Amino acid sequence: MSRFFTGSDSSDTSSDAEELYSGEEEEEKSEESSSEAESEEEEEESGEESSDEETGARGVNRFLKEVSDESESEDEDRVTIVKSQKDKRYEELEGTIRLMENAEKINDWSVIASEFDKLNRQIPTLIKQNNGKTPKIYIKAIADLETFTTDTIEKQKVTPKKMNAAQQRGLNAVRQRLRKNNKDYTADIEAYRADKDGFLEEEVAEEIVPAAKKAKKQPILNLSEQVATGDEEGFTVVGAGGKVMQYTPESILKHLRTIIEARGRKNTDRLEQIRVMEKLLDVSATDYQRVRVLLTLIATRFDLSSGSTSSHMSPEQWKLAEGELNKLLKLLEDNRAVMIVQEGAEEWDDDEKPPPLSEANITRIPGSVVSFVERLDDELTRSLQHIDPHTAEYVDRLSDEGALYTAIVRTLLYMESLRPQAAKDKEMKIEHPCQPEENINRVVMRRLEHVYFKPSQVVNILEENTWKAIPPNLDSQTTPRSKPKDSATLIQTLCTYLFENSEGIIRARAMLCQVYFLALHDHYYKARDMMLMSHLQDTISNFDVNTQILFNRTLVQVGLCAFRQGLIYEAQNSLQDICGSNRQKELLAQGLQMQRYSQISPEQERLERQRQLPFHMHINLELLECVYLTCSMLLEIPLLAQIGSSPDIRKRVISKTYRRLLEYHERQIFTGPPENTRDHVMQASKALAAGEWKRASDFINQIKIWDLMAQSGKIKEMLAEQIQEEGLRTYLFTYAPFYDTLSVATLSQMFDLPDRKVASIVSRMISHEELAAALDQVNAAIIFRKGVELSRLQSLALTLSDKASNLIESNEKTLEQRTQGTANAFERGGPQGGRGGRGGQRGGRQGGRGGGGGPGGPRRGQGFTGGALGRAIQA
Repeated sequence: MSRFFTGSDSSDTSSDAEELYSGEEEEEKSEESSSEAESEEEEEESGEESSDEETGARGVNRFLKEVSDESESEDEDRVTIVKSQKDKRYEELEGTIRLMENAEKINDWSVIASEFDKLNRQIPTLIKQNNGKTPKIYIKAIADLETFTTDTIEKQKVTPKKMNAAQQRGLNAVRQRLRKNNKDYTADIEAYRADKDGFLEEEVAEEIVPAAKKAKKQPILNLSEQVATGDEEGFTVVGAGGKVMQYTPESILKHLRTIIEARGRKNTDRLEQIRVMEKLLDVSATDYQRVRVLLTLIATRFDLSSGSTSSHMSPEQWKLAEGELNKLLKLLEDNRAVMIVQEGAEEWDDDEKPPPLSEANITRIPGSVVSFVERLDDELTRSLQHIDPHTAEYVDRLSDEGALYTAIVRTLLYMESLRPQAAKDKEMKIEHPCQPEENINRVVMRRLEHVYFKPSQVVNILEENTWKAIPPNLDSQTTPRSKPKDSATLIQTLCTYLFENSEGIIRARAMLCQVYFLALHDHYYKARDMMLMSHLQDTISNFDVNTQILFNRTLVQVGLCAFRQGLIYEAQNSLQDICGSNRQKELLAQGLQMQRYSQISPEQERLERQRQLPFHMHINLELLECVYLTCSMLLEIPLLAQIGSSPDIRKRVISKTYRRLLEYHERQIFTGPPENTRDHVMQASKALAAGEWKRASDFINQIKIWDLMAQSGKIKEMLAEQIQEEGLRTYLFTYAPFYDTLSVATLSQMFDLPDRKVASIVSRMISHEELAAALDQVNAAIIFRKGVELSRLQSLALTLSDKASNLIESNEKTLEQRTQGTANAFERGGPQGGRGGRGGQRGGRQGGRGGGGGPGGPRRGQGFTGGALGRAIQA
């Protein structure tokens, strides 16, 4: 090793040796140095070495001598080129882009991220020098980088490969920065992708032509595609088998057949198939070839997200598929006289030549445009399900609904244009006739499902923008553009068409959509009548889960509409089934609400999550609970007061959920100020039962959720009036046994109601036999009639009868469970029509359905004590 320390003079070598070695090591070092000195003396005898010594060159420098001499001679002959600062910056920009492209070839995302940041730092200065114009090579670079990033992410989903943590961080960083950066250059990027060569022509003319460089051999990026030298322009693509792959118009059908046969196979590279079909679309010469390529290309894009049910289509691929669907529709609209796309059509077998196109013998291409539209709709819904609704990304994704709605309407127009051909096929009795009616029903249903839950203003804007985007030569037979219509007329037209031309589940869904729309726009009586006439409440259990969810949403919307109209009893009756079950999230498909003892398999949970509605279609659950509890309070408090003053009246329960919350609130030793919606309603209930209607009204009006409803001021005024009236009824029920006569003027002053209103309320109570009294209109007073008061023994006898009925009913249920329905003989031999028999049981159930239960019902409210309410439900 000592010979490597002798590159310098002898003095340096000796000094280094003295410092590094001592003792025997120094002796060995001196022997080696002497041997090296002898070898150097022998080498000095040659002429070339002696010349090197004279110039002082040693080691590697001796081999670089000739090269340096040549470079010096070349520098003397070279002409110095003076470049401007702008040209230098352009060259620096090109160098950065070149480094980024080289990093893309080896998937080095760390380098791509750093070079992309450097690229964005260079571009502001170039924009200033270019009179505010963005260099087009920069647009090309960021557009290609976005495409490459999208392809990489899609390839990870299809064939997941392990990526280094640093590379994964770089990929995520580039993706996020691209999304923010490319928003400012959206128009330029779209122009570049529409016509790449034409977009870059002006840039090439403006730039200084650089010096010609030697063509470098491009590396092979894919094992499946090898590159071989071809014509003068560049390269020829070679397949995996070594055969040259030439994309010509004559070979398009062959390539398509190969791709179709490879669909569904394991380890199929779908992204590679998409690239091939994009090349085929570019070289296609006829409209028939373009239609065939687009049909296969759109289906392959959908296959990217079909690998797993939990994934969804990326926004980039979705937008590409939507654009290709519009191209397909335009081609079909222009050639509807010679070819149509039809489900169940026979495929053309000859790949050598396309079929002859003529109006006499129309060409039928197998495929389904309606299925593409439905799949686009489903993929957008799945994408919205996986995005956090409280972010800007959700709003950006939701903006694609306008383009989807335009595609739906345009597909409807194309299907309507096939009706004449369907009539011809019917006359000629063709084996596979064109049948657009069923497809029209499916498209109309999709269109209806996009507008039924929106306010009128939003629907009108959506329709206006849609007809602007559709070519003016197209028109609809169902909803013609020549007749401007508002949203109500549009919904009525679409639903009427489905009522007349469809059946089964589509007709039921159309009915529910129209009822929902009417209830949303405060047409309660129309919505109620349509719901009752449809009789869907009797057969809804036979429909699929999605239709049952729509039924629940419609029922809830009808209840909210009744509440806005001031119909408290109708609102509570409509909301009872949904809100009384404590499963509002699941029944409305707005989330999963895990029960304490429920056992849900992973498969069931996955299906439940797939059925969840996007956030913009949700009904506010807090508002729903507030409306339900408020309505229950206005009905239950007077009922409890009536039962407390008349023990012989049949005990019934309107809302078990409300009673349970009220009992829990009464058991609290200390109740602080209300904090949430339930606390406000419970405090208002307590005040209303004590006759403090103003305090109860204040508690209800303090709930902030009312501000989310339209015309919240009118709703608060309506609630104040309802609380005044129910407070009066509660007061009369509670204190009627203690009065002989009561002045109407006194009640009017206590509850701040007009005398006529008080008289009307009292008259209604007397006519319904709720109050044993008479109204003296001459003296403006109420005369109470004292009924026969029950003795202590009679009250205990009634209590014993109720408990015995409960015991008999529980015994019968237990017997049915153990004998599995073989106890009919015992039941027939039991008491007929008594309080504990089958008749009593049916009566109790029917009473519970209508708002109350018979005395045979289970004992309720036993834990509620205190005040007038405590006396009302004591046993």
